[in-house]
This record gives sequence, structure tokens and C-alpha cells, in this order.
Amino acid sequence: MKTTTKSLIVIPARYESKRLPGKPLMLIAGKSLLQRVCEAAQQAAQLLSDVEVLVATDDERILQHAASINVAAVMTPAECATGTNRVIAAIKQLEIKPRAIINLQGDAPLTPPAIISSLLTLLHSATGHTMVTPVVQLSWSQLDSLRNTKLTTPFSGTTAILNSADEAIWFSKQIIPAIRAESSLRASSNLSPVYQHLGIYGYTLEMLNTFANLEPSHYEQLESLEQLRVLERGYKIQTVKVVLDNLNAWRGVDTVEDARFVEQLLAGAE
Repeated sequence: MKTTTKSLIVIPARYESKRLPGKPLMLIAGKSLLQRVCEAAQQAAQLLSDVEVLVATDDERILQHAASINVAAVMTPAECATGTNRVIAAIKQLEIKPRAIINLQGDAPLTPPAIISSLLTLLHSATGHTMVTPVVQLSWSQLDSLRNTKLTTPFSGTTAILNSADEAIWFSKQIIPAIRAESSLRASSNLSPVYQHLGIYGYTLEMLNTFANLEPSHYEQLESLEQLRVLERGYKIQTVKVVLDNLNAWRGVDTVEDARFVEQLLAGAE
């Protein structure tokens, strides 16, 4: 494939899934999951100039489906360990490389296009940021909901702590930071001090190439969070604070129940 774009939104779409095989082709309210994610990416591309969308897959069925919805796609090795590895494998095939790359999860059909475009805008700005990702500050009710969810699914939801420049200090599947004197904080603000990470990443090409050459790190493997590989090596990740009217709209599709939930949200938006 050849591209002359300065920005590329790559959607990793793996066929095999332990919980939901063939997930990218699953129909959600009449459209495949992959098509809905591609449409969000295409809407984000329309907000800027010179942006293209590319599906990176490991399966001929997904490749053919992408062609049927007029989205460019490339085959990548089945053994790619993570979505980022699949993005890297896709970029290597391009004759002309993009300056900025978004790794958009293939199971997040309700991703707001404005968030995607804001990450690209930051990567192209003069700030010098090389890796960016969004976070949302949780209200107390959202924090209570996350705590309740973790009682049954402790590895759902990733939280982050930031420095004064909104650079990520750390990410964890634990809820961080721990909070003393919570009752007084609740009385003084509707927002908790907890930020939840939203799983989209933006990279400059140089940073993505750097990531490709880094070995998996100690805490990355313990938490199964690949962004820790970057922090453990001393590189910076700039976070972008976003506001979501409905945090549930960010829910990914990992099960049939998730798909039905997304359908209900789509029906309510019509």
C-alpha cells in the first residue's frame, strides 16, 4: 500500500478472540463492529486535513470485509502480541510513512471522533509531544461504579495519575491514587481525583519506531499494560483530558452482552 498522508488512523482488527471469535465482523445494529469503528475514524479524518484510515488485520475475511466498505486494509502476522505490534507491522508495509499515527481499538465503536482528531492535532503541534492518550476525570458516582465493577472484574478499567503538566506518571489496573479524607473531598467537589484512561494512543512515527525496539518491561508484564513499557524507559506520555457525557459510551465490545448494550445506546441516540 502507498500513502502520502501526514496522519494515519490504524485500526487493529484481529479475527481470533478468546471471548468472541470473529468479533470485528459481528453485526451491531445492522453494521459490523469494524464498520462502526471505521466510520468513527473517517469522521475524525474529516475534521482535519490529510488523514487516512487503515485496517490492520490477520484474517482474509476481515480484509475482504474492509474492501467491501471501502476502507484500506493490510494483512499483518497472526502472532502480533498486541494491537500496537499490529500497528507497527502495518506501518512497515507502507511505502511512504505518516508523521503521526493513531492506534484506534477495533472494539470501541462509539469512540468520539473529536477525541481522535484532538490527539492528531496535538501530535502535529509545536509542543514536541511524541505520544498522547486521553483520560477522563471521574465523578464520584463514576468512581463508585468503577469500584463496584472491580469487585467482579478486577482487571477492567485502567486509571492514571498525572503530573502538573498532565504528563502520565503511572497507569494501573488498580484504582490510583488511594484517597484519604474522601468524605471531605466529596463535599467540596463533584469530581473525584481519579482519572480513567481511555485506550487510544497517538504516536509520532519516531516514537512508534522506538516502541517497536523496546523489550516488554517488568511492570508492563505484571499489569498487562503496554504503555508502562514507555514510562519504565523514561519516555513521556502526554495525556489529554476529555469530557464524556456518558462514560458507558466508551464501553468496548468483548462479549455478546457488550454488543447488545452498545445497540441500546445507539437506539437511544436516534
